[in-house]
Formats: sequence, C-alpha cells, structure tokens
Amino acid sequence: MTKQDIFTDSDHREPPHYYAQQDDEIDLRELFGALWHGKWIIILTTIIFAAGAVAYALHLPNTYKSDALLAPADNSGNSGLSQMASQFGGLASLAGVNLAKGQTSQADLAVQVLQSRQFIEQFIKEHHLLVPLMVAKGWDLASNKLIYNDEIYDISNKKWLRKPKGLRGIKPSAQEAYEKFSKDVLNVSQNKDSGLYTISVSFYSPYLAQQWVSWLVEDINKVMRDRTIAETTKNLNYLKEQLEKTAVADMQSAFYKLIEEQTKKLMLAEVQDEFVFKTIDPPFIPEEKFKPKRISLVILGSLLGIIFGSLFSLITIKISKSYDEKN
Repeated sequence: MTKQDIFTDSDHREPPHYYAQQDDEIDLRELFGALWHGKWIIILTTIIFAAGAVAYALHLPNTYKSDALLAPADNSGNSGLSQMASQFGGLASLAGVNLAKGQTSQADLAVQVLQSRQFIEQFIKEHHLLVPLMVAKGWDLASNKLIYNDEIYDISNKKWLRKPKGLRGIKPSAQEAYEKFSKDVLNVSQNKDSGLYTISVSFYSPYLAQQWVSWLVEDINKVMRDRTIAETTKNLNYLKEQLEKTAVADMQSAFYKLIEEQTKKLMLAEVQDEFVFKTIDPPFIPEEKFKPKRISLVILGSLLGIIFGSLFSLITIKISKSYDEKN
C-alpha cells in the first residue's frame, strides 16, 4: 500500500462524533417506536390517572379564604420615648423601662404572639372553636351550616366518639387544636415594601372565615394592650417608689420625665382599641373558593398517567426483548 492510498483512506474516514450522532438518532427512533408500540398502555394509564384525579378533586370540599390588611398603629407615645432613649437610657433600663422599643418592634412582637401556642389555644377556647375546627368536613351552602364528621363527634349528644391513640384521648387536646389551626387555618404575612401585614383564615365556611379573622384582629389588639397596661403600671409604680427615695434634683427631674412618658403610654393604651394594628382593609366574606384547584389536579393527574404509562410501556418492551433474545 502506498502513502497515497493511506492518505486517501484516512481522508475518507468519518469523524468519531458522526457515529455517536448516528447512534443517538437510532436510539431516539427506537424510543419513539417503543412508545408508539405501547400507545394503548399509555392511553389507558393516562385515563385511569385522570379519572382518579377527577374523583379525588370532586371529593375534596371547598375552602374559602378571608383576610384583613393591617398597618402598625401609630402610637405617638413611642416617639417621645425614643427621643429620650439616649438621654435617660441607662436610668430607664434600671427601672425596667425599654425606651428604645418602637412601634415596628411592637407589631413584630404582636405577630409572634398571634402565632404562639398560648394565644391560639386561648383563642380556640374563648370562642368555642374546638368542634368546628376538629370535626367539620365541609359546608352546606343552602343551609349555611357546617357538615360534621359523625364518626368523630355526636352533635346531638355533644359527645366525642373517636378512638384514643397514644397520649391523645377521645377529645382532641389543646395541642392538637393548635397544630390544626396554625397549619391549615391561620396565615400571617408581611409586605416588606409597604410594611403592612395580612392576617388570613382558610376554612370551609366563608362566613366563619371572615368572623375568625375579625376575632383574631380584635383579640391580638386586646392582648397587646393589656400587656402594655400591665407593664406600664408596673413601671410607674417602680418609678414613683424610686422618686420618693431620692433627694438629688437631677435624678428627680429624670424620674419625673420618665413618669410623664409612661403615663402618656398608659393613657394611649387605655383609650385605643386598635392598639397595635389598625385595619386598612377589613375581612370580607369570600364569594369564590380558595381551594381546591380542581383543574390543576386533573392536569397533574393526567401528566402522571402519561409518565407512568410511558415508563411501564418501555419496561414491558425491554423485558419482552430480553426474553426473545434468550429464546
């Protein structure tokens, strides 16, 4: 063989990526052929999954969502306390008075209290929400009444029927109610740009959803107001005691200013109903359901049917080929 022949053969030899590309085309052709061969399996699986998704979506009860838009209350007494923080901060801390505490931190604290176990458990107890929260499974539009699960609770005799499980008895505990309410019912969020808060409740009855949001806003304002009154009263008593004990004029002047500011804060707390949150947009009775998204569930079910049907079809064909090759 001459050098010219060698050069000619190497010149006509195909590059390696040519064969890889050809193999890919063959693999894709075989893949689509296999899917087409098992098209009836894919179609049948998709129909089964879609029908299951439709049945599941229709079985789910409608849930309605009501919310309230709130703004942190503008308590003017806080600005005066903030102005005094640098001048009397050390003395105030000795008296147990936090002068640097602004209205934003007060609103953030209120949100944490609102989501706390103690507040929610007390809220459920005061408004008698245990039965509707733990037993309701739907809502009847015609009668405007909740539909209860009679396997858990006997409405006529007001008797719990469920079986105890572990440490949880026949009647749901406060801890169970808190978990249900905080996970499935209550949602609190804040718009970082505007600083406004949204308290929302999702429940079977749109009327109860709106009522519960109203109660939540009223109760958190009341709880935070009562806390402030108790704290400020304690601070005033302490400051008055220290004032009587000192004869230094500068100290007396400082105590008088602190007493004045605490008195203003106490007065504001006693007269303001919307102490922490002011309602910008009150809760409403929703006319459209919030959940479930039935169309999305059906689409998701159909996609899962296509995926599982395709996998099953490919696996079946692969097993069939392996069997034929062995025989």
